[in-house]
Amino acid sequence: MLTAFRENLVFFLSPVEVAKNAPPPGRDFRLGGLVEQGSVHKETIDGHPAAAFTVTDGGATVKVTYIGILPDLFREGQGVVAFGALHPDGTFRASEVLAKHDETYMPKEVEEVLKKSGHWNPNAGPPPPAATWNTLVPKQSGG
Repeated sequence: MLTAFRENLVFFLSPVEVAKNAPPPGRDFRLGGLVEQGSVHKETIDGHPAAAFTVTDGGATVKVTYIGILPDLFREGQGVVAFGALHPDGTFRASEVLAKHDETYMPKEVEEVLKKSGHWNPNAGPPPPAATWNTLVPKQSGG
């Protein structure tokens, strides 16, 4: 029973966590972070809408591909959660994409990276705009 539970458990990971300890290819999980500015590329594959974009948490990035219609609220610089799996080439292939509707949304992992790097002190005011997070913290290779 524990084995069945473990196999059906879906993890939530940030790009930094994926870069540090990526799940094995084919293992489903939720990837959360921000859609990196300038990273969205849309196309049509076999008559279906498709997109490629990068998810970041300010410390690492993960390339994502998705075949389907993106949510209306999907935007560069906004929060996103994608469900899918890594493939052997390191690309995250999403089967579902959810966009966060609150422009003040900040993933906890991003908040921690910004605090640790000295780019944000919560006592000094609100965090920097989401669009600048990927320029504030050095990136790690994430796929």
